Amino acid sequence: MRWGDMRRSQNVDDQTAAGTGGGGPRRPGGGARLGGGALIVVVVISLLFGVNPLQLLDLADGGPAVAPPPRTAGGTPGAVVTPAGKRDPHAEFVERVLGDTEDVWAARFEAMGRRYEPPRLTLFRGRIVSQCGRATAASGPFYCPSDRRVYLDTSFFRELSGRFGAPGDFAQGYVIAHEIGHHVQNLLGTMQEFDQAASRVDSRQRNALSVRLELQADCYAGVWGFYAAKRNLLDAGDLEEGMRAAAAVGDDAIQKSTQGYVVPDAFTHGRSEDRLRWFRTGLASGDARHCNTFATR
Repeated sequence: MRWGDMRRSQNVDDQTAAGTGGGGPRRPGGGARLGGGALIVVVVISLLFGVNPLQLLDLADGGPAVAPPPRTAGGTPGAVVTPAGKRDPHAEFVERVLGDTEDVWAARFEAMGRRYEPPRLTLFRGRIVSQCGRATAASGPFYCPSDRRVYLDTSFFRELSGRFGAPGDFAQGYVIAHEIGHHVQNLLGTMQEFDQAASRVDSRQRNALSVRLELQADCYAGVWGFYAAKRNLLDAGDLEEGMRAAAAVGDDAIQKSTQGYVVPDAFTHGRSEDRLRWFRTGLASGDARHCNTFATR
């Protein structure tokens, strides 16, 4: 992928020098949370032994978390300056892919008579705090609708290549574009509709709705890929890399590799076959209107 020809985004906050180290990827989500009773116990113990309760909460969550991005004088999150030579080697790649998604979706939204508001992307190492809760490297890349940020520990790229067998820069670009797809859903109101519908159903039906949400983000990632190809930013074999990545992170493939069997009712992201199909739909059409996964069987 000719990512060096892509515009560099200014919306990346690099916190990689502040990380604490982490593990392999899981699905997007937060760290461990304590219930109300457990919180009371923590407070009581802290009073008895003179310990800061926040320290106990950090220990319960697996260690201290990286603080949220500092705020500039204007009140918006600012980029973290890392020591010389400590910058994540993937940082420029992420900035350029993010910049390209901004250009593509700005044009798509303009065609819809709307204005695209780009998200910020936080690079971290080890663990992070978002408005959606605590997360670690094990959470994998995720989008938080509350603060409109994508969070990415680039160690996931190594896992994508080594563990999931999906190497290549376009495979990594697919991961970023998928999370940006969730931001598009947030701007279009799809996430709000999902939350309302999910609040009225049981866990099995909620998982089924989650699958549709994730498949639509795959399709939106394909829309970005369509325009990258149209502008000759892809090399031979790039599309195969992206499709291999989409198939590698299917629920069935991951369940089979981690536990040896498949539980369809527990799917939250979709089968490999479906993820690949919807990614191809976006790649073939370049039209977000073809990505209505909620209107299909």
